[in-house]
Amino acid sequence: MPETLLEQHAAALRFFGERVRAVADDQWDAPTPCTQWTVRDLVNHVTGEQLWIPPLVTEGRSVSEVGDALSGDLLGGDPAGAWERAAAAGRAAFGVPGALDRTVRLSYGPTRGAAYCSELTADCVVHAWDLSRAIGADDRLPDGLVEFSLKEVMPYADGLAASGMYDVPLDVPAGADAQTRLLALVGRRG
Repeated sequence: MPETLLEQHAAALRFFGERVRAVADDQWDAPTPCTQWTVRDLVNHVTGEQLWIPPLVTEGRSVSEVGDALSGDLLGGDPAGAWERAAAAGRAAFGVPGALDRTVRLSYGPTRGAAYCSELTADCVVHAWDLSRAIGADDRLPDGLVEFSLKEVMPYADGLAASGMYDVPLDVPAGADAQTRLLALVGRRG
């Protein structure tokens, strides 16, 4: 089980990458649990999140300084390759000594690098479930990543729906396992 934040981030990227490599050629336009996104849109979103890390964390740029440089289709003709390159860039940027202690200028304000890494890790885990569902893969998430993501999301779960990024949290059935609780917090029914 991964122990450090960087190990959790790397594990989430590996798991999501396994799902990206499992997408069949005829599945890229398939719907996902994120109703506004196809499989390609979902993978493009998570790929974009990783591509934002170097300019924000390593270069110290703000979201407005990066502008729309990372908008649109980031996958091109090789979605899996684009994902792998983005994941490697994200891992490398967070792995720079001191990166997790830096202040990152995000759209919602200054944030510590470690908090940004935690947020992206949990987002990657949830979207791995979305992608698994969309392509008919096993949607069971690794226990360590579920526990990590649950701890990350719980403090701000009530505000996620207002951000427009997630559905309204669902009621959690009594005795629900950690994955069911995590998915319910982000408006998904496992």
